[in-house]
Amino acid sequence: MTDLPGNLGIIGPALIAGLLVVISHVPLGQQVLRRGIVFIDLAIAQVAALGVIVADTVGLELEGWGTQLAAVAAALLGAGLLTWTERRRPEVQEALIGILFILASTAQILLLANNPHGGEQLKDLLAGQILWVSTEQLLRAAALTALFLVAWFRWRERVGNIGFYVIFAIMVTMSVQLVGVYLVFTTLIVPAVATYRHTRGRQLGLGYALGVASYALGLVLSLVTDLPSSAVIVWVMAVLAVLLHLTARSANGTRDAQPGHS
Repeated sequence: MTDLPGNLGIIGPALIAGLLVVISHVPLGQQVLRRGIVFIDLAIAQVAALGVIVADTVGLELEGWGTQLAAVAAALLGAGLLTWTERRRPEVQEALIGILFILASTAQILLLANNPHGGEQLKDLLAGQILWVSTEQLLRAAALTALFLVAWFRWRERVGNIGFYVIFAIMVTMSVQLVGVYLVFTTLIVPAVATYRHTRGRQLGLGYALGVASYALGLVLSLVTDLPSSAVIVWVMAVLAVLLHLTARSANGTRDAQPGHS
């Protein structure tokens, strides 16, 4: 068992990283659920991770600006492709998102096949290294999240499909490098699913509360049990989400609201 008091200092930066992801991903996830394109986050996250691997393969510093730009460029290309397919082939958009996910995932495996540390690098991109985020990463994420808050809550009704995909791609690129693909998907989708039967006015606040509680409790439990933080947070969020969803069932009786309808 890990000495909790001796490791509390690790939780601070990790919790800040989680909060920054929650701030942007809860509202983005609600929009993803309403659009019916749930797996877009997995696809874009994998494309962003592919950009990181490509940058590392050509010799760029992993936490340098060159790698950040490569990851953003890859995610924007993926977002641009999905914008085009949504316009041209909307009836199979979800299937095309799945295909993009598979192509990006297998491209990562191919690029890392001859890298002696490839397995560890792939694991880090999937599960993340939330306990070891750097101050530079947090400052970069904080600045980007502040810009997101202004853009999303002032102009989200005017950004359109292209603007949504661009914002989505940029924020997912940031979060993948902070917390990994698994937590990106969980933070986007689980709060949205947990709250969709609540009234529209309460969904965002409840989603934020769920995200914050999950990261805080999950980080503490991971230190107490000495288990991987990412996996613990995912399971904590899932359990809390079920409880939150059941409160809506109790409050609404037999009413069964659909996603996107208050």
